[in-house]
Amino acid sequence: MVIMGRVASAHGIKGWIKVQPFTEYHDSLADFSTWWITPAEGSPWQEVKVLQCEVHHKTVAVLLPNCPDRNASEKLKGWLIGVPRNQLPEQADDEYYWSDLIGVSVINEAGENLGLVEQLLETGANQVLMVQGASGQILIPFVASAIKHVDIKNKTIKVDWAADYLK
Repeated sequence: MVIMGRVASAHGIKGWIKVQPFTEYHDSLADFSTWWITPAEGSPWQEVKVLQCEVHHKTVAVLLPNCPDRNASEKLKGWLIGVPRNQLPEQADDEYYWSDLIGVSVINEAGENLGLVEQLLETGANQVLMVQGASGQILIPFVASAIKHVDIKNKTIKVDWAADYLK
């Protein structure tokens, strides 16, 4: 399962939810008529039919079955949205699904392990890796000047980011 977004909040009073996509194009989720949802990674996924979907600026508003009102939709806040990997297009060698980066080791050019990717953030200007290391949480911009090499197969990201940037 590839995590494609997260339920950010209820949307209106008629059971709609607002989804924060974890995709390059915010309308990508609208391409799928069936989603899988789970309250947390590691929990079982539940298949749901998308009844209606509207793309808003950087979010997607969605109506799902068994979600008749705001109270029901508020209970889904924080749930993850996924689709089976076999339903996604193949990626080029220099492209990655965000979910493939979660849990990957981040190592700087001096060979120091900075930690593991906890999540990615969309800031508007660029994406940012949230890395959890021994010294705490650090943020590294996902830009060419900082990210030198991503190796999904070996689960490592090499960065131009000194350990003293953490302090």
